[in-house]
Amino acid sequence: AKHRCTGPEQEGNNDCGRRQEGIQRGKDELGQGGGTRHRVNTGDKFSESGNRFLDIEEVAGAGERLKQPAGNVEDGESLAAAAARETLEEAAWRVNPTALVGVYQWQSPRNGTYVRFTFAAEPRVHEPTRPLDAGIVRALWLTYDEIVARRQMHRSPLVLRSLADYRAGLPWPPGLISSL
Repeated sequence: AKHRCTGPEQEGNNDCGRRQEGIQRGKDELGQGGGTRHRVNTGDKFSESGNRFLDIEEVAGAGERLKQPAGNVEDGESLAAAAARETLEEAAWRVNPTALVGVYQWQSPRNGTYVRFTFAAEPRVHEPTRPLDAGIVRALWLTYDEIVARRQMHRSPLVLRSLADYRAGLPWPPGLISSL
């Protein structure tokens, strides 16, 4: 499926893409499996568009959910590189991670413990024809208030917590994490 995006530069336009027909219902990562999973996430800020943040609308076992781009770290990959790759795969945006916002541990009521590394990132290039990962409905550029208003759709409490930390000015330099 092809992805079309209007981009964050269009004020008031929250739709980055279109609903894709026949979205595969991907495995709900919060509802299946178990044990410890290591997740990486980005919280992207696009300052030229009134402080809009890149979010992902996905289809999960519990219906449509809102989250930041996220995924697993692949062998040999740094956390920042994984965050950039996941943003490309889920939102069709190439980004440069600029800061570590925080490290979070969350006990899912249905699926064990998650460890999340959240990065702030600078959008570089949009690839509007790039197919998105299975289960992704669309990428959205939302204001903080719009994200708060959709709280019932949040994939986990990590969505709002990491964004609140970013807005509070808590980011750390990306060099704080060493890949050995």
